[in-house]
Amino acid sequence: MRYIFLKLLSLIYGLAVSLRNELFNLRLLSSREFDLPVISIGNITAGGTGKTPHTEYIAELLKANFKVAVLSRGYKRKTRGFYLVETTSKVRQVGDEPLQIKLKFNELIVAVDANRVRGIKRLIALPEKPDIILLDDAFQHQYVIPGINILLTDYNRLITADSLLPYGRLRESASNKSRATIIIVTKCPAEIKPIEERIIIKDLNIRPYQNLYFSRIAYGDLLPVFSDAITTPSVKLTNEFAVLMVTGIATPIHLKNHIGLETNDIQEMVFKDHHPFSAKDIDRIKTKFDSITNPNKLIITTEKDMVRFRDLNSLPDLLRQKMYYIPVKISFMNNAGKEFNRKIFDYVKENKGNFDFYSGVNWS
Repeated sequence: MRYIFLKLLSLIYGLAVSLRNELFNLRLLSSREFDLPVISIGNITAGGTGKTPHTEYIAELLKANFKVAVLSRGYKRKTRGFYLVETTSKVRQVGDEPLQIKLKFNELIVAVDANRVRGIKRLIALPEKPDIILLDDAFQHQYVIPGINILLTDYNRLITADSLLPYGRLRESASNKSRATIIIVTKCPAEIKPIEERIIIKDLNIRPYQNLYFSRIAYGDLLPVFSDAITTPSVKLTNEFAVLMVTGIATPIHLKNHIGLETNDIQEMVFKDHHPFSAKDIDRIKTKFDSITNPNKLIITTEKDMVRFRDLNSLPDLLRQKMYYIPVKISFMNNAGKEFNRKIFDYVKENKGNFDFYSGVNWS
């Protein structure tokens, strides 16, 4: 009975989304183009495809040669309208992911606005306006026409193997992948057999105008969440350590698998994606951590959760001293990063003008 009910709701939801898309197709809802390069990075899945690491990858690729701006809606922030993100901003003001990007790349312009057209207008009106704008999580936001529209899909749950909300996790039909100019299959294992790639290519039914890439998560070294709370800047995780893994992300299994390569003594506390940690949550975390008898124990969290933990004023010193996060990047499979990088630079070159630096760019 529950299956039938969820399927019915998915059908109703799908009809509503299809109607909205058709209004854009008929130009009854208008889309806006801008005179500077705009790249959108997004998905049609409810969370967990790696939008932020891929946005950071492109930002890092371009920032040495361009003034880059990242525009996000600032999911779950408590403010409204246009807001410029500073390193001193709070999560409640701008959201966790925009603040994460700003903390990692202070030289970027990072802003939030649910109205992306207004947000872009505000960005290009700045005294030092950007050369290029990256739209974070904007595949469904069709009010802006990007020059490159990147769609992400999780290797472990391809959009073609999923269903519409609420029965599945799709926010619109997988057929709308046709809007993408680039599709990236994310969170791949370290190696993919050629036959697996061919199956995925067939399942996704890539169009002639589309490019398909495969990427995987590349984990960095453990870093302290509170750098002022401990004397050791980094710790090498070994099997001697017991780990309390605390996460508020969509799919924590990948982090657990990575930690499991170094130690099998792992306990978990899993919260919802973007979870705002409360005083009650901190008490629960402390109680759980205190119950671990191994004196060599750590709390490990994600980079996105790190931003929210740093916002807390009442975290006990014991937790501050033992809390680490693992930064992540993305790495393209099959040495395709060079091709992807060139495609991004080609687009920016064609839409920004001629650059003296272009011939000397390192594509690796």
